[in-house]
Amino acid sequence: MVWGAVVSGGLTIWILFGLGGLDYYRTPLAVRGYAPSHALLRPSGPMGQTFGVLGALLMLVPFIYMARKRIASLRSMGSPRAWLEVHLFCGIVGPLLVTFHTSFKFNGLVSAAYWSMVIVVLSGFVGRYLYVRIPRSIRGTELTRAELDEEADLLREDLAQSGASGVVLDRIHTFEARMQPATRGLAWLFDLFGGEIAMGRKIRQLDGELEAAGLSQADRAALVALTTRRALLGRRSAHLQRTKQLFDLWHVFHLPLVYLLLVIAAAHIGLAFYMGYVPFRW
Repeated sequence: MVWGAVVSGGLTIWILFGLGGLDYYRTPLAVRGYAPSHALLRPSGPMGQTFGVLGALLMLVPFIYMARKRIASLRSMGSPRAWLEVHLFCGIVGPLLVTFHTSFKFNGLVSAAYWSMVIVVLSGFVGRYLYVRIPRSIRGTELTRAELDEEADLLREDLAQSGASGVVLDRIHTFEARMQPATRGLAWLFDLFGGEIAMGRKIRQLDGELEAAGLSQADRAALVALTTRRALLGRRSAHLQRTKQLFDLWHVFHLPLVYLLLVIAAAHIGLAFYMGYVPFRW
């Protein structure tokens, strides 16, 4: 996901400032045909059409990811985490290129295809957030509630053997109490999407309390890492079943949109060929 953001940022800077896109896209549509970069950046121009072709190809890569999950013979090809990162990279860079292909001119079938793509991309970010909150082993398989509780017990033993004083243990227990997840009503949903975002402040507070208790930086870092890992396991164990259910519901929403986008994009490409816009023949 980081690489997708980095590459997208680099492409945006190059297109806006290197190719003159900033002035071109800000030019009103009625007079855009007279802009110096129009021949290059218009949807049927050399760069505009290249953006569309590359963007469409990148957006087809996630279908390989989907096929890998469903076809047993393909599951040995790379790790699930690596494929997820490729999926996210293509799902970020591809739509960006398609956006520049449209030259920010939306009408007719193009508008339907584009906004379907936007909804799919936004939905994908939600799915990714849910996916990483389902605890997994190093091989990428989902962990059960019993396995999570077992790991949390091991961390508790490590904490007990750390030699921490009673004051330090009190600070750690207070931190764990602050990290207890909400599990009732809609509060659990807000906690799922926002609880871990607020962790940074609480971790810094714990670190400050441990420093005040006289611990060295190395000891504080080790205890904070151990305690944070245990708190995360506790939260994700409590949310496990509902997170899985929400992820399943997300699939029901996301996948039909993906197929709808594919159909609309295919219709757009077919219409472009019918109108004589053959790729790389300007």
